[in-house]
Amino acid sequence: MDSRGFVEKTRVLGPLATLVLANSLLLAPVWVLSGRPGPHLVALEAGVVVGALMLLPDRRWSRVLARVTAALLVAVALLGLADTTSRMSLARPLNLYLDVRLVSAVGNLLGGTLGTTLAVVLLVGAVLATVGVTVALTRLLASLPADPGHRRRTLWAAALLFTSLIAVLLRWGNPAGVVVGLPAVRLLHEQSVQLVLMLQERERFAAEMAASPASYPADGLLAGLGGRDVIMAFIESYGMSALDDPRYAATVRPRLDQMGEELTADGLHMATGALVAPSQGGMSWLGHVSLLSGLWLENQLRYDLLLAGDRRTLVDDFEAAGYRTVALMPAITLAWPEGERLGYDRIYAREDIDYAGPALNWVTMPDQFTWSFLEHTIRRDDDTRPLFAEVALISSHAPWTPILPVLDWDSIGDGAVFEPWREAGERPDELWRDTERVREHYALAIGYAVDAIASYATRYLNDRAVLIVLGDHQAAPLITGDTDNRTVPVHVVVAEPELLEPFLAWGFLEGPFPDASAVAPRMDAFRDWFVTEFSTAPAVAER
Repeated sequence: MDSRGFVEKTRVLGPLATLVLANSLLLAPVWVLSGRPGPHLVALEAGVVVGALMLLPDRRWSRVLARVTAALLVAVALLGLADTTSRMSLARPLNLYLDVRLVSAVGNLLGGTLGTTLAVVLLVGAVLATVGVTVALTRLLASLPADPGHRRRTLWAAALLFTSLIAVLLRWGNPAGVVVGLPAVRLLHEQSVQLVLMLQERERFAAEMAASPASYPADGLLAGLGGRDVIMAFIESYGMSALDDPRYAATVRPRLDQMGEELTADGLHMATGALVAPSQGGMSWLGHVSLLSGLWLENQLRYDLLLAGDRRTLVDDFEAAGYRTVALMPAITLAWPEGERLGYDRIYAREDIDYAGPALNWVTMPDQFTWSFLEHTIRRDDDTRPLFAEVALISSHAPWTPILPVLDWDSIGDGAVFEPWREAGERPDELWRDTERVREHYALAIGYAVDAIASYATRYLNDRAVLIVLGDHQAAPLITGDTDNRTVPVHVVVAEPELLEPFLAWGFLEGPFPDASAVAPRMDAFRDWFVTEFSTAPAVAER
């Protein structure tokens, strides 16, 4: 091939390679989300960018513009991947205004799930890949501006730009179309809308706070509980899919049936309902505090605004009723000023819990030890006041390996008995290569959480306590599939059936399963309902 032929081929292949790389970069988040190359195969923005740059003269300013354009395209692609990650893990679009602060949490989750070494390797690899793509795209785009005297190249570029712009207009008028798409335009439009909504959120939330009861009369406050302990335990990732989805129901429903039988045999009574959580796949604190505050905290800004004010919560209600209030949070490994703001008398984070056993990947300690610590250290405290305890159960947090059995309670002690499970089960990086295996382990992890609760209740629950157990949110879309159902089960276990009557009147059913036909209230409805129902004459006399 002579030099002229080589140059001509380069003039064709260079723009084509640039178009392919830019197109793939913009559509990569869409392909990751759908799990395949599609449904869009062409990013129209790539055609506009390549066509426009090819029409520019080869000057210093045009090459600088090409480099800036490359950086912007990579930035948009990274933003798109972050949006895809949010949709896959939290079942919602990225909220750039709020989610930047979650970067450290993602790092902690990767470290706990994959191990520090593998997480560092993964992050370093991602950085190197980003740098490599940026350098390659910069060079390709910077080579596009050329001498306008090349008529054939100019005509080709003009045709590409014209066709892409016409296609943009047609695509805009048919947003449900496939094959061609506007991934960058869609992403930037969504983030702009999110920003506007977040800027208006303060006023909306202030109005909701003003319309919602902040406190309740002290006379008879929570007297209907008869001075009984109230234990409110949140099961990680325990959503209605665990009961309704055949992939998980085959494992979880028999465990719940068995739980109901064991409780009945032990003279205990159970009712089950459902609530709608404000998040899915993560951000458990939004559900916890929505339930405690009586306000709908569907995003981090609302959560922050609540904590920044002096709004009272269910914790304050119990304190005003003469209870000691405790938060048992084994997953909290860093400073937790939010807990101080919520006003608990005592917070037990990981460092405050005397656990001598191993961490099990991300899970700092198994649920059975958490229950044992609650019983032997917290409930048997010398303080004679009744107890309100919020408990976070984390054995059903990803990566769902290893799966433990429920052990003899007398053997639990300081948790050293769990040492054999330090290296047990599949490694997370191996398990997570097979989606079906991940789903099997999710069901088993929920089953373990249910078994531990049933075992705890039959051994330790008495007529001095009300046990309320509920999910914090549905699992991530990897588990639930494409659903907007954020409902979670709520189980109430007591020794006296009279204490269940308010729950039954609210739509709960006796036994381990909720009414599948009922419309579940949101978590923020719980506080006002609970305080109102139990701030009357005692449902059961004090003992």
